Amino acid sequence: MNPYSYPSSGPPSPSGEGVRDHCSALHTALERMCRDGGDLLERWGAALAVVLPAGSRLLAAGNGGSAAQAQHLTAELVGRYRRERPPFSAIALHAETSSVTAIGNDYGYDEVFARQVAAHGRAGDVLVLLSTSGRSGNLLSAATTARARGVRVWALTGRSPNPLAEVADEALCIDAASTATVQEAHLVAVHLLCEAFDTALERAGGAAGKAGAAGAGGAALAAGAAVAAVRALPVLDGRTP
Repeated sequence: MNPYSYPSSGPPSPSGEGVRDHCSALHTALERMCRDGGDLLERWGAALAVVLPAGSRLLAAGNGGSAAQAQHLTAELVGRYRRERPPFSAIALHAETSSVTAIGNDYGYDEVFARQVAAHGRAGDVLVLLSTSGRSGNLLSAATTARARGVRVWALTGRSPNPLAEVADEALCIDAASTATVQEAHLVAVHLLCEAFDTALERAGGAAGKAGAAGAGGAALAAGAAVAAVRALPVLDGRTP
């Protein structure tokens, strides 16, 4: 019998049940995320549409699969998501391999992101941290360092409560038992954030165009308003279940 052939009928195999259970769990997690976290992601996208064009940057970090998700986010901002637009400053801290290994060797692994945040982070920047457990020591250290420097901290985590969600300014917590399901939901969240960012950017671009039509004085006024908006963004304490 061909080991790669599958029966056309009969009871489902254990592996088939696992696939269906996985899909069902993901479907449930995504429904909860969109219901409870959709507004939060739209708000994050709108905030990025203010701070990034004004010269702030986004920093991101994670471990393992979450590192890949964080790097996906920065790539979408430096490159593009769906529509053509200018590039924006975004750095995946874990991708700085020489810095990560040097800091880990000299200061310990818990400091590999915190020291980079101290080097690169400025008031008005945003730090996005991804963790399925919400308990990674290096991310907790980075969040603490960021908040001390006036860098806004957003966390994508697994189930709440968890330490990272508590230390962040805001957190999107995925209610799912499986690490894989949390990571998959985080990828969707990254795309939704990029969608919200692009939409808010387009709206802001239309307003900037009108200001630009009023002449150099109007453009300067619009730029000053953007910088003021960066400084005035509130630090919220949102948590999604």
